[in-house]
Amino acid sequence: MRILICEDSVLLREGIARLLTDAGHDVVAQLPDASALEAAIAATDPDLAILDVRMPPTRTNEGILAAIGIRSRGDRPRVLVLSQYVEERYAADLIASGPSGFGYLLKDRVADIRDFLSAVEQVAAGGTVLDPEVVSQLLARRRRDARMERLTPRERQVLALMAEGSSNQAIADRLYVSAGSVEKHISAVFQKLELEPEDGNRRVLAVLAHLDAPTDHDSHRPNDQPGGIR
Repeated sequence: MRILICEDSVLLREGIARLLTDAGHDVVAQLPDASALEAAIAATDPDLAILDVRMPPTRTNEGILAAIGIRSRGDRPRVLVLSQYVEERYAADLIASGPSGFGYLLKDRVADIRDFLSAVEQVAAGGTVLDPEVVSQLLARRRRDARMERLTPRERQVLALMAEGSSNQAIADRLYVSAGSVEKHISAVFQKLELEPEDGNRRVLAVLAHLDAPTDHDSHRPNDQPGGIR
């Protein structure tokens, strides 16, 4: 198998190359960043590209953007992305780019040589390999999003104002409702987000759920006029 490696860590890049070579694969290129990736792919025609998520110059999303770009142009090369930590958003973007022929593994998995080489072969054959930790966090994210969908528009407004640090009375004044009504909305938010009294500071946990979930800011913006939803 012809494999290209794009990884800024020299030790990891050389280590992966050695593993692949010892397993009988042909490492056709080793790159420290994505600047020459397209030219290298055109020149070497690899079956598989192994990319780091974070690479120079910004060390943010160069690798994942390169992976999505490669996949948007066809089946070759297949793409295996390595990451130091689970990057939920980047993993979701990669999954959305197509149903097969890609992998997302944490770099720690490289130490398990047999599993890593198996993942390489599986991805190159058109399969999909996702690190168990990636799957776990993506499922947890979906669960958080599902809980947020239970909230009514008014409950979302109350939660958004809680996220701004507003007190119950300030929220009541902003939404032209009584303090008692705000307390009922907050109680409903806690219940729908499955936050129990023993969870500690439920207000903080609710705000974290709000910040973590994608929202339509226009539809959930607090209504500053009287007569809104109560």
